[in-house]
Amino acid sequence: MTTVYFVRHATPNFNNHDDLTRELTTQGMKDRELVTAFLQDKEIDFIFSSPYKRAVDTIEEFADAQKMAITVIHDFRERKIGNAWIENFDKFCKEQWEDFDFKLSAGESLREVQERNICALNQVLETYADKNIVIGSHGTAISTIIHYFDPSFGYNEYDQIKNLMPWIVRFSFDGNRCIEIKKYNLFQ
Repeated sequence: MTTVYFVRHATPNFNNHDDLTRELTTQGMKDRELVTAFLQDKEIDFIFSSPYKRAVDTIEEFADAQKMAITVIHDFRERKIGNAWIENFDKFCKEQWEDFDFKLSAGESLREVQERNICALNQVLETYADKNIVIGSHGTAISTIIHYFDPSFGYNEYDQIKNLMPWIVRFSFDGNRCIEIKKYNLFQ
């Protein structure tokens, strides 16, 4: 069995509108300690991450404590919304969940995000079978992965976790067949 812990990043600085370099807030840097504490006894074999700074920074403390490297996989990045900052983000998200092919000019649909993330996940599952893996990621990306394996996970479920940062979802796989999904609220 392969176990994958997807770690949604801690709270980022939303004043930085650049997806690639958006850093964690001071509270986000503190909250990553929750991630380190949660993962410390999970016998992790490999650590991967989205290339976005907030995702890497959230799992970096754990990686350093384990003396492990973080391998960046570009396809685990968050969706590209478009070339402009969205003021009514909730409305935009709802439109995307209601129509998985909806996207703005120069942006990605949830279907495209899902296909990219599932392709990357399948490569990890094939290469690192029967290992325990951490992947630093993002709320929408993780949500589309959950939706792939459990189509009942939709906008309402996404809306419940949209402000939960950090957040961890454990997927258990037999080959590339998902046999269990377990969600962890680190603040409870």
